[in-house]
Order: sequence, then C-alpha cells, then structure tokens
Amino acid sequence: MSETYTLSSQEKKFVGWHLLIALIALAIGTLFGPLQTFEHAGLDLYPYMKPVIQSYYQGLTLHAVLNALVWTTFFITGFLTFLVIYGLKRPLRYPTLNKAGFWVMVVGLLVAAVPILLNQASVLYTFYPPMEAHWAFYVGLTLVVVGSWIEGYGFYFTYTAWRKENAGVRTPFIAFASILTMVMWQIATLGVAAEMLTMLIPWALGLIEGTDAQLARTYFWFTGHPLVYFWLLPAYISWYALLPKQVGGKMFSDSLARLAFWLFLLFSVPLGFHHQYVDPGVPQAWKFIHAVLTFSVFFPSMMTAFTVIASLEYGARQRGGKGMFRWILALPWNDPSVTAQLLAGILFMFGGIGGLTNAAYNVNLVIHNTTWVPGHLHLTVATGVTLSFMGITYWLVPYLTGKKLWKPQVARIQAWLWFVGMIIFSNAMHVLGLLGAPRRTPLGLAPYVPPEWNSRLLQVGLGGAVLLVSAVLYFVVLAATAWSKETASEAEQVEVPVAESLQPVSATPLWLDRWTPWLAGTVALILLAYGPPLYELLKNMSLTSPGFRVW
Repeated sequence: MSETYTLSSQEKKFVGWHLLIALIALAIGTLFGPLQTFEHAGLDLYPYMKPVIQSYYQGLTLHAVLNALVWTTFFITGFLTFLVIYGLKRPLRYPTLNKAGFWVMVVGLLVAAVPILLNQASVLYTFYPPMEAHWAFYVGLTLVVVGSWIEGYGFYFTYTAWRKENAGVRTPFIAFASILTMVMWQIATLGVAAEMLTMLIPWALGLIEGTDAQLARTYFWFTGHPLVYFWLLPAYISWYALLPKQVGGKMFSDSLARLAFWLFLLFSVPLGFHHQYVDPGVPQAWKFIHAVLTFSVFFPSMMTAFTVIASLEYGARQRGGKGMFRWILALPWNDPSVTAQLLAGILFMFGGIGGLTNAAYNVNLVIHNTTWVPGHLHLTVATGVTLSFMGITYWLVPYLTGKKLWKPQVARIQAWLWFVGMIIFSNAMHVLGLLGAPRRTPLGLAPYVPPEWNSRLLQVGLGGAVLLVSAVLYFVVLAATAWSKETASEAEQVEVPVAESLQPVSATPLWLDRWTPWLAGTVALILLAYGPPLYELLKNMSLTSPGFRVW
C-alpha cells in the first residue's frame, strides 16, 4: 500500500482559492453559452441584457475567455498543485513563490475583465488581429499566463528538492504527470507570449502602427492547439491514476501511462498549421508536415484509451463484473465522481474522432469555420475536460472542506443531464456545420436561414437549456457542500483515490523517468516543424494592418 499524506490546512486553502476563482469563472461563463444557443434557436435575449451586455459578440467573448481560459487555467493550476504536494508527499519548496504566481493570475484576470465588461475587447477567444482590443485585455491575459508560469517554477523547485532526497526512486506518477503538464504548458505558451509582447501589446498601446495578421495567427496556433492538451492532461491524470482506485481496481500499466505522457509532450506542440490549412502564407509542405504530426498525437490518445479501459475493466471484474461488456455495469455508477468521468470519457471518444476529421486536409476544407468546429470543441473541452473536472470536484471539494458531498443523487443527475444536453447540442452543431452553417455568427439574426437548418437550430437551443439546468445543479451541489455546517465524521472523511499499479513502480524503465532526452527531442521537433516557416514569416513581416473594431 502506498503511504498516505495529508495536506495542511494552509495548503488546502491555497488549492481551494484556485478552485473558487475557477468555479466563479465557470458560473459566469456558462450563463452566456445557453444564451447563444437560445439565440440560434430564435430566442435572442441579449437586447434585454443591455446595458450590461451590449452584443452577441461580447457575450461570446465572455463565454469563451471565462470557460476556455480562466476556468481551465485556475482549476488546472490548483489541481496540479494538489497532485504535486500529495504525490511527492512534501510541501511546496517555496510556497511564497506559488502564492505570488497565484496573485499575478488574479490581477491579470481582473485587468482583462474590465475591458471585456466595457465592450472594449469583444475579439473572441482567438483575439485575431486586425480586430483590436483595449491594451488591458492583452496585458491581463499575459499576466494570467505569467502567473501560471511562476506557479510552475514552484513545482520544479519542489521536485528538485524531492529528487535530491530520493535519488534513483521513480517519480510518483501523479507528480510526474503534473510537472510534465506544466512543462508542456510553458513551452506551448511561448507562441502567444511572443504574439502579445512583440506585437499586440505594443500595437494596442500605439507604439507600433499595425500588425501582421498571418504572423499573429501562426503565433496563436503555436499555443492554440497545445492548449487543448493542457486542458486534457489533468483529466488524463485522473483517468489513469485516480479513477481506477475509485472503481476498486488498479492502474493497468505505470510504464504505458508515462510513455503516453512523454509522447503528448513530444507531439502536442508542433502541429498548429492544421488550423491554418486555408492560410495562403503557409507553404503546403509545412501544412502536410503538421498534418502528419497531428495524426501522430493520435497514438498516445489510443494508448490512453487502452490503458484506462483496461484499468476500469480490472476494477469492474474485481467487483464481480462478468462478460465481454457486462462488466461495465459493475462499475460504481452510483458514485457521482465516477459517473461524471465515465460519461466524459464516452463523449470524448467521439470528440477525438472529430479531431481526426479536422486534421484531414480535404475534409477540413469543408468544415473549416463552420459550426462543426465548436461542436467538436464542446465534446473535448466542455465535456471530456469540464465534465471530468466536475467529477473530480465531487471528491476534491469534500476533501478540502472536510464536509460530506451534498445529495450525491443530485450530483449523479447533474452528470447525466450534462451528458444528454451535450449530445443534443453537439450533434446539432456538427450537422449544421456539414450543412454549411458558419461559426462565430448569430444565426438567429441572419437575414436568411435555409429551411433544412431550422430543426437543428432548435436542437441547439434545447441542448443549451438542458446544459443550463445541469450547470445550476452542479453549483447548487458544490455550494451546499461547502456551506454545510455538518462536518464529515472520521469514517466519512474522503481519501485521495490514488491507485496502485498492477506492476511494481520500480519495474518502470528508468528511461521513462529521465527528463533530458525527452525535453531535447521536444525542442528539436518544434524547431524542425516551426523553424523554417517562422523564419520566412519573420523575414517578410509587414506590420501594416491597422486596428478595427467591428462590434
């Protein structure tokens, strides 16, 4: 049995502050998602929200920035902090450094929020120039990223101290995977950092007259697709190492899990050009190379599917599960944390298939900039990631607060409603995309909508309504849990569900616990995939595009 560790009250509060801000962002951002679905279905509520919200695009920006950037970054940073401390079984080496990083993130969030709320930054989640936001929007988002970097440095110092005391010992998987996730994040965000610091912030401050839209898009997608794996890898950590314990089993293979995470680090960054298939400034050869690398990242995804399902099957059979598929029924579906993560995984499989479609050049030309893309995104970040994070909070919040989860049956209903609502919503968005419906567009206000879109637009609104009900139930459950005056008894205290591996961790090959060759390979592959095209883009850079405000 692995040795247990209990976080101090201060450590629990620090993690809890991350979760609180993440959940506030999710609560506000989630409100605007259903508003957009209702607009698509013909019920436009934005005119009734003035002067608070001026337009559909301001609401769309709030929804995307709060849900895709703020909710995820704060939750992930807090969750990884928890896993590093618990996995290494030692406090942070320099807790003041991590606290400083957290408050830099908070300041950045507040700075960015002001222009968004004042309708001076309705540039959507991608903030493509030449659409121009207020300078505070760019500075604020930059501070959020910088704050997360600082917290990451705190992880590295903690790991270095642990390694000195544990020479030759395999890094506990949850700590290893958490640190790797932060390393990937810091490498991936170099693109958007370059975009902000060398172009967007000076431009918004009036220090330079224009931007190079092609170069800016390239910088953004250097970060934009790896961002998906920053969202996903913490959920994968739970699926690999925590969920098997929750279902009464063990981790199928510590070695396969580590190899999959190394491959995610290796392949997740140098593939951004598959988002730029229609950009004329990127040579076809480099689009092809990035397409190949995009399909390469499918291999660790398949390794993840195999390993996680094998772990679940082992646990289910330990619980008496029988048959080729009937073992699935033996999983503890009465546990809302398990239910949420299992349902997230089911829908995420379809999101992964859609991702392969997006990466295929010929098919991408059909669905590029259609509602297919947000339909796909909502199966990945809004379900595979967010529903998994919801499931994680169903044990993490009770652990941090010492309270029992309020009404577990309501939490189970919430997870199923999210699952059903997302099926209705995302399926309709995918079909609309195949019918040619454009994304980033208030379709309910369009002067002409083909009749074959009507039923699907209604389904978009119906799915949004179900998701709204699910979100309300989620926040009710968590608020009632946190505010409950009844603490859990000693027998009811939540244990952190870290699964043991079927094989001894000491049997994991040493090369899977060495950082230098993998980091060197990652840097080399990025230089090969991005070096020549970025050199050409920088050599021919033309900062001539003036700023526009189209809202």
